[in-house]
Order: sequence, then C-alpha cells, then structure tokens
Amino acid sequence: MKLGKVIGTVVASTHVDGLEGVKLLIVQPLDKKRRPKGRPVVAGDGLQIAGYGEIVYYVSSREAALAMPQNTFVPVDDAIVGIVDEVHEDPGR
Repeated sequence: MKLGKVIGTVVASTHVDGLEGVKLLIVQPLDKKRRPKGRPVVAGDGLQIAGYGEIVYYVSSREAALAMPQNTFVPVDDAIVGIVDEVHEDPGR
C-alpha cells in the first residue's frame, strides 16, 4: 500500500464497462514524512469515501483492479482502499 493525498478530481464523459459510478481522483503520492513524492496518479475510488485534501492509502496494478466493487477485472492502475485517520511516527527514525 502507498500513502497519498487527494488533490483533484477527474471528470470523464465516457467510462469503460465496470467503472460506471466510480469516482476518479488525482492522488499525489507521499513519502514517510508526508511530503510529495513523484508525479500524481489517477486512482479509482471504488469505496466512494475519499474527498479533496484527504490523506488516503492506495494500491496499484492488479490489486487496484481487484479493489473495485465490480466482480470483473476493470482497467485501473491505482485504487483508493482507505482513508488515513492518524499517522504515528517513531521519533527515533
């Protein structure tokens, strides 16, 4: 799983079968210190729980397709699977 922050929304007029009703959100990957890391990605929010500014955790590749609510394999590269409530760091690290 990876940590990221929702920074935007993608609006698509046409969806592939199986992705109807799935929100597409722009997620900025974050490092362990919650600093931006790399380029933003578009992630499907199959749980319909994430919103702008929230810290989320997401999965990539095949796991992303499996995280979608449909019972079929859908073409997504990243999928949000949860919202981060708190982050606790080891002060010694």
